[in-house]
Amino acid sequence: QVQLVESGGGLVQAGGSLRLSCAASGRTRSNVAMGWFRQAPGKEREFIAAISWSGVNTYYSDSVKGRFTISRDSAKNTVYLQMNSLKPEDTAVYYCAARLYSSSDYVPSEREFGSWGQGTQVTVSS
Repeated sequence: QVQLVESGGGLVQAGGSLRLSCAASGRTRSNVAMGWFRQAPGKEREFIAAISWSGVNTYYSDSVKGRFTISRDSAKNTVYLQMNSLKPEDTAVYYCAARLYSSSDYVPSEREFGSWGQGTQVTVSS
């Protein structure tokens, strides 16, 4: 398995930026594709971004496309989520997720992730 620890959450004003980090440990050599999810109070979990093991391919939900960027540093076993132009509706707990044994350029679908971090709170004030 792989262990995931998120960091970088906090309170920011609307229009501001934050960068989330997710550090992976354990089976990090097992072709790990990564993703970010979020869950706002009273709402279902939302799949917002993902990146292939190679870093070549990415996925973004319509709600964050053009504002958020997912990237990875394989040498550091870390994936990032750069969040710009934040809106109050981006307020949520953000979770990092991993899928082991992925093909190099494959971006997993929402239901294929099997390892999860503990989450980090992002609050955007208006």
